[in-house]
Amino acid sequence: MSLALFLSEVVPVRPKLYRFAYRLLGNEEDAMDVVQDALMKVWQQQERMTELQNLEAWCMRIVRNLALDRLKSKKYRRSEELERAGDVPAMQQQNPYAAAEQQDVMKRVHSIIASLPEKYRTIIQLRDIDGYSYLEIADILAIEMADVKINLHRARKSVREQLQKVQVYGVQ
Repeated sequence: MSLALFLSEVVPVRPKLYRFAYRLLGNEEDAMDVVQDALMKVWQQQERMTELQNLEAWCMRIVRNLALDRLKSKKYRRSEELERAGDVPAMQQQNPYAAAEQQDVMKRVHSIIASLPEKYRTIIQLRDIDGYSYLEIADILAIEMADVKINLHRARKSVREQLQKVQVYGVQ
């Protein structure tokens, strides 16, 4: 692999890699470190790149593995709510009360997603925020496509049920 191929194929996915690492780690500096380590690992294993069908999925898998290793090694615990990465900007609305309510709902959704088990949180991130296909997610996570669909369904159902509890009963 040449430098030109690396720059044209790998570097453009760096923002996605960062968002994914940030969602897993919840810390900007750790996410940047993991992405940098992943890019170094990709460069060191450049001979494998020609035989890969989905280079982006391979890079995402490397980021995932490095992030999980970091979580395990530091006994890292997420203490902050998901804030910046993947935030949905509030739509331009005439009514400031409606805008504030929408922001409040989005904060609740992000908080609920953050409280999900790691496998559900990862699959929601990849599918609903980063827009990967089921097949790409299966490649990234090295699981069957049926497992991706099942876990995504369960994750969405859990988010929906918890959000309904908050909205209907005011219980968190």
